[in-house]
Amino acid sequence: MEIICRDRAGAYAEGARRGAPDAVQVADRFHLWQGLGRAVETCVAAHRDCLRNPSPSGMLPRAIPGSGRPQDDSEPVGRRAERKKAAHALVHDLLAQGHSRRAIARHLGWGLNTVLRYANAPSWQDTFRENRPRPSRLDPYKPYLERRFAAGCTSVTHLHNELVADNAPVTYQMVRAHIATLRGTPAGTPTRPPPVRQVTGWLTRHPTTLSEDEQAALKDVLARCPELDTAAGHIRDFGEILTDRLGATLPTWIGAVDASQLPGLTNFALHLLRDLDAVTAGLTLHWSSGSIEGAVNRIKKIKRQLYGRAGFHLLRKMILLQ
Repeated sequence: MEIICRDRAGAYAEGARRGAPDAVQVADRFHLWQGLGRAVETCVAAHRDCLRNPSPSGMLPRAIPGSGRPQDDSEPVGRRAERKKAAHALVHDLLAQGHSRRAIARHLGWGLNTVLRYANAPSWQDTFRENRPRPSRLDPYKPYLERRFAAGCTSVTHLHNELVADNAPVTYQMVRAHIATLRGTPAGTPTRPPPVRQVTGWLTRHPTTLSEDEQAALKDVLARCPELDTAAGHIRDFGEILTDRLGATLPTWIGAVDASQLPGLTNFALHLLRDLDAVTAGLTLHWSSGSIEGAVNRIKKIKRQLYGRAGFHLLRKMILLQ
């Protein structure tokens, strides 16, 4: 065995060292970019206040007194909030004492992922997961509809015909429902800030895949938040290292990210030092487990298509013949 391509799980690294100590271990590039994406989401969540559009006075919009509706970034309350606050403080106290995350999970009897969620959260409020709306085929066209609506075109039929002429996969009911929400929005109401995951996608996708509206929205967010603008530069640099196989420059990148002290990104960069040789090889050599991941996804697709309707022998034939 000469080359072992793997993700960055510690068990895989240890197994490779024991089974083939002379083999070169290569960290898979897909899993590296996936890990970066999770780090970017943590960084964006820590700067979620920057996602809001400023009011004309230059301040962030505040809740209207007497409206009874809390702000989106108001502090959570209730017994669940108290439990999360206490758990977050407990995990960070144990980390400050020098205990590892795995040791904390064993000591508390919690799952490792639960401990990691509290350990990676800058504050206990960040442990609350957002209730995100389900994606819709209309989502990419909502900015266009909002611009046309603001310009005075309020006819659902006319707007739907425009989208259909542009080969948009939307229905009349989708357009009508969205226009109804625009008609019910009072004039002068600040626009809804983009969700954390959406901004994360803008930062981690290739710039050429972003639409003009997405590029403008991202530029607006970065202009309001210098920290996210710095993070965007680090993300672009890592993308160049990954694409152009510039693994030798990785220590310089880690040092720059460490100096910026950005939530999520700094932890990700420093964690690479624990597996530096394999990560450097993954960002230098052409080896990748992409073909294997594709085969695994194909097998999983066949299994799910025939779940409950086929036995092992039929599944085996389907996998061999497709």
